[in-house]
Amino acid sequence: MSQSIDLPANALVALTRQSLIALRTALFRDAGASAVSPLQEAGFAGGEGMYDAFTRWLASRGLPAPDALAAAEFSIRATDFFREAGWGGMEVGALDGVATIDSPDWAESDPDYPLDFPGCYYSSGMLADFFGRLAGEPLAAMEVECRSMGAPRCRFLVGSADLLQHIYDEMARGVSYEEVATAG
Repeated sequence: MSQSIDLPANALVALTRQSLIALRTALFRDAGASAVSPLQEAGFAGGEGMYDAFTRWLASRGLPAPDALAAAEFSIRATDFFREAGWGGMEVGALDGVATIDSPDWAESDPDYPLDFPGCYYSSGMLADFFGRLAGEPLAAMEVECRSMGAPRCRFLVGSADLLQHIYDEMARGVSYEEVATAG
């Protein structure tokens, strides 16, 4: 029998998608590009709690800690956890040097509120801290595809801050992130 996530015991709170989207929309409307930092910072602050909740969620199912799972098993369990927590499904993969996190239904994205740029900044902060804890070192996350831009999925890259900065800089010059990531 499947157990649901005990929100209070995991220092989590249920928040509707509509509230998250409304918050993001209001921040961009009122603060413009300055909304990015507070969203990322808030997400990053929540990464530890999400990682701890994931660790307890695994233990409640008789599974080992996240860092003890094989990559394929981690991907399955992370997908189950994030979907159950309301974030949407995810598939964890890799390009050369960076992890990829793909989701066809990520909670922070909103195809009905189109953006000219990826907009899941809260999620980028949260995923950076979450996966940094898994890796045992600081990591950064950057969304490179977003359902809010009309893409069929949200895609986050997770890796070192230096590598993601390099990918970002090259993307600004018109090079695709796939080209940069696979160029090594």
